[in-house]
Amino acid sequence: MDLSYYPGCTLKTRALNFEDSAIAAMAVLGVNLIELPRWNCCGTVYSMTDDDLAHHIAPVRNLVRIAEQGSDRVVTLCSFCYNTLKRADLLMRNSPEKRNTINTFMDDEIDYDGQVEVVHLLEVLRDDVGWEAVARKVKTSLEGLKVAPYYGCTLTRPQEIAIDSVESPTVLQGLMQAVGTTVLDFPLATECCGSFEIVSDPDAVIERAYTILGMAQRKGADAIVVSCPLCAHNLGHKQAEIAGKYSDFTGMPIVYFTQLLALAVGVNPEVCRFDLNFGGVEALLRDRGLIPQRV
Repeated sequence: MDLSYYPGCTLKTRALNFEDSAIAAMAVLGVNLIELPRWNCCGTVYSMTDDDLAHHIAPVRNLVRIAEQGSDRVVTLCSFCYNTLKRADLLMRNSPEKRNTINTFMDDEIDYDGQVEVVHLLEVLRDDVGWEAVARKVKTSLEGLKVAPYYGCTLTRPQEIAIDSVESPTVLQGLMQAVGTTVLDFPLATECCGSFEIVSDPDAVIERAYTILGMAQRKGADAIVVSCPLCAHNLGHKQAEIAGKYSDFTGMPIVYFTQLLALAVGVNPEVCRFDLNFGGVEALLRDRGLIPQRV
């Protein structure tokens, strides 16, 4: 199965471990992610101002590119990209007046009226591939690895674009169980990591991160599994500062769901770029015998 794929900016820079592991794992599962030949930044955050249509141009233009390809579906990895593209699509579907204004402004583009379905990779894994099919492809069992699934905000909020239950999502749990991990009950799975407050108020993000990481630590997690580069950054980048401030915090590996999926289905660990992860993921996996020791 071929799927049009929108990478977004961060997956080409700081989250290469996310993209490379996803493409390799999905190929093993029979899904080819075909990157759009022309794409631009989605704008990152969906504008909540009712008359601020200019900020919707960026995501809509990407949807136009997909439609130009003759595709009616696009998959994303980054949760923020998913959220922004999905909500822009709903705006164009549901608001004729705003749709007309945006299409008129983009006078060199084809009109877009909602002909592309935006999906997240977790939806593809659940609805198109299926957990049983994933389990059949497992070559390296992750049995004994205890993980805390973390969704953050943008996969389940607002409700109209949620990929799963807003209050009690289970899609990450389903995938992690399919690849053999022990999935822990994690009450803070949909708690906000602080998002872009990391720029304006990093101390507030440190407090949030400590709350989330500390809960995972107390639950006995070996790692937190994420689907968002910003969540990965906020939960991982400041761990040294957190440990310096809170004596009970000793560190928590942060890993993308695609990396564990890729490792389980037999992708070369070097492709997964565990060296780019925060919190000692490489050391954890080497200690468990899941990736080779460094010579």
